[in-house]
Amino acid sequence: MRIDSEFSKYAAHYGSYNVIQEKVAVKLLSHVNNKPKNILDLGCGHGALVEKIDWEYNRFVGVDFAKGMLELHPKSKIIECIYGDFNDDGLYKTLKQYNFDYVLSSSALQWAQDLEKVFSNIKSLDTQISLAIFTSGTFETLHKTASLEPLLLSKDEIYTIQKKYFDVNFEVVNYRLEFENTREMFRYIKKSGVSGSRNALSFKETKKLMDEYPLNYLEFEVAYIYS
Repeated sequence: MRIDSEFSKYAAHYGSYNVIQEKVAVKLLSHVNNKPKNILDLGCGHGALVEKIDWEYNRFVGVDFAKGMLELHPKSKIIECIYGDFNDDGLYKTLKQYNFDYVLSSSALQWAQDLEKVFSNIKSLDTQISLAIFTSGTFETLHKTASLEPLLLSKDEIYTIQKKYFDVNFEVVNYRLEFENTREMFRYIKKSGVSGSRNALSFKETKKLMDEYPLNYLEFEVAYIYS
């Protein structure tokens, strides 16, 4: 299990709240070396992955359960969007009607209701994979400072689960995103979606956390699972 690290500075005036997710998408695609022709993207969102693919392909199918995101996703004769939930076993019966040679998923599977079941369903598609999953190391210091339990699985838990289904590479990357002040930091948390819309603290507790948070950056930890 290889562990790397990266660092970025957050520029609030750019108005971008998906800085880390964009970096994750780029790295995830860097693991795809054979230019697959028929691609599935689980949790495709607004199209962060398809917009970064720089090779010719025959079909790209994006799946998401957020209709608003699917409306923003690029579409064409070779790009299809499916409204569906990767937690739903029935979805994979539909997907097996296609002939995919690669499954991608970037910054989505951390919200799986049962990651082992999702991995089992992905395995049933019998194709190569490149998956990026945020771990409990994301916002680690924030959780400790606020005495909150992390929402996500740890890298060790994800590693153990994926070993049951895949004989592939497993890499962990730690990112840091620096902010000018804690107000900008907490605005990012609220807007980015990385926290899963968690609202576990009162206004008073949030103010206390902002005053006591010891760092000028947030931590992110991502597990990459790829063929």
